[in-house]
Amino acid sequence: MDGALRDDAGFVDLRSYAAIGDGRTVALVALDGSIDWYPTPDLDSAPAFARLLDAEEGFLSLAPTAPFSVERRYADGSNVLETTYTTAGGTVRVTDSLNTGVAGRLPWGELARRVDGLTGSVEMAWSVAPGTCFGGASPWVDTGAGHPILRIDGVALGILGIDHGVRHAGGRTVTGVFTTSPQSRHLVAVVSTHGEPLPLPDPQTIDDGVDRTIANWQSWSDAFGYDGQYRHAVLRSALTLKLLLHSPSGSIAAAATTSLPESLAGGKNWDYRYAWVRDTAYTLHALTRAGIREEVHAAVSWMLKNLRAQGADLEVFTGLNGDIPEGTRRPDLTGWRGIGPVVDGNPAAGQLQLGVFGDIFDIVWQYVQAGHALDPATMRQLADLADLACDVWQRRDAGMWELPEERHYVTSKLGCWNALRCAVLLADRGQLQGPVERWASERDRIRDWVHEHGWSEERQSYIWYPGSTELDASILLHAMSGFDTGPRMSSTLDALRAELGAGPLLYRYSGMQEEEATFVACAYWMVSALVAVGRRGEAVHLMEELVPLANDVGIMAEMIEPSDGAFLGNLPQGLSHLALIVAALTLSGES
Repeated sequence: MDGALRDDAGFVDLRSYAAIGDGRTVALVALDGSIDWYPTPDLDSAPAFARLLDAEEGFLSLAPTAPFSVERRYADGSNVLETTYTTAGGTVRVTDSLNTGVAGRLPWGELARRVDGLTGSVEMAWSVAPGTCFGGASPWVDTGAGHPILRIDGVALGILGIDHGVRHAGGRTVTGVFTTSPQSRHLVAVVSTHGEPLPLPDPQTIDDGVDRTIANWQSWSDAFGYDGQYRHAVLRSALTLKLLLHSPSGSIAAAATTSLPESLAGGKNWDYRYAWVRDTAYTLHALTRAGIREEVHAAVSWMLKNLRAQGADLEVFTGLNGDIPEGTRRPDLTGWRGIGPVVDGNPAAGQLQLGVFGDIFDIVWQYVQAGHALDPATMRQLADLADLACDVWQRRDAGMWELPEERHYVTSKLGCWNALRCAVLLADRGQLQGPVERWASERDRIRDWVHEHGWSEERQSYIWYPGSTELDASILLHAMSGFDTGPRMSSTLDALRAELGAGPLLYRYSGMQEEEATFVACAYWMVSALVAVGRRGEAVHLMEELVPLANDVGIMAEMIEPSDGAFLGNLPQGLSHLALIVAALTLSGES
């Protein structure tokens, strides 16, 4: 791949980005060797490097000074990135790692960039030039500790290295140049903390940490319980989801970024660095089916603890630490390729989304099906939520897509149907106590309502909401839930592909062809739905078309523009990767 990929404004295609992480945050590495996104200390913190969203907002570059070509891959079974640069004078390999410790996550951030000379000689230049943490502070260089330290308000970035050729440390940047030779070893590292002292480890210890981090990831991958078709894509997606798991709390972020546009026209930019109940449910569904245990338990426990604190006022999402987000702000940044706004926070807080009931109960049912047991407090909590679902399912809501127009969205009703279905199943297992007959009765009332009001004879399809002829791809989730796997659902799949399809991809709902790109997860939901209705051959063909649409290292964004395959929306996007996993498992016949 050609390394000269930045446009005149300093941006690269979103397909250019690979992701690395340490269980607390994620950094994005472009093909040209620039780290353009790095929130620290946590994924939802203000980013020290945010060139992704504004060319003036900071980066950590490392690349040959001469023209080069690029090949890259992840070290086997890991989230450590290996990039090989080839110039006329030689080749080098850069290994990028957010290091982990002997016992798991380090108590500080340790971003290591190891450079190995392979052939010939290659002059390498690097620069650490932080931004303003979303307009919060002005960075400056502190040279009083023997190593340059960049300080931005409470964030400290210590610059360390091995034969890294520091040439300039002043103002707002630290730079260096060095030349590789065969078998030479160099290191550029950034150690970070926030509001606390800054450790400055021996650089050799940091370099050794790269190998330890690869081994840690590989140990996790070796325990991954799937060895079927599409194993490489499934494992890569599982490793990407692992990047979105916030290890201090157990929460799961929906995506690693904010404000990457869903539309080139602008205005549809959102912050997804939060934990949605919906996304958590789908992620746990995928990880449970893949045999992942520790992360599933941590996320289930975290979610139930937060729900207990909320009572009947269910929040559709929270911060990664469980706090309720307080509004949004719009930092004065340009946005990726000038497409704004840049948003810090998400306005969906406080919305009524009835599908949350189904998401919660689906998580718990998956957990119990895996052989685990609920505690008495959780049982009482879930019984109360089942009772509440019996009452509120008849209300209008914002729907799965968090829309401003409250309507009787069909899939919202089906979320409550699924909640009550799971509640009855849990009671049958002895894992829930309450008015089971009422839960079963309301479950059946919802089923009858959907069959009467959510079906269009004209369209031969389930519709978005009563009285319309518009379609909604989220109905695919209810082929997967088992609500309908018969002729009506099969006909609905045909209607969806006819109206919302763009090659193998799908738009979210009617009218989105004019507003945004296709939604990656919907296409993989179609694979699973085709299997559910008995059309496995079509599902296999569709899967073969979809898997190659990831970028060169298997990362997927929220959306793909079907005309040219360009990524849009936040990335890596959890829904996209977990939908791939579920589709592969469904095709493999895994329960």
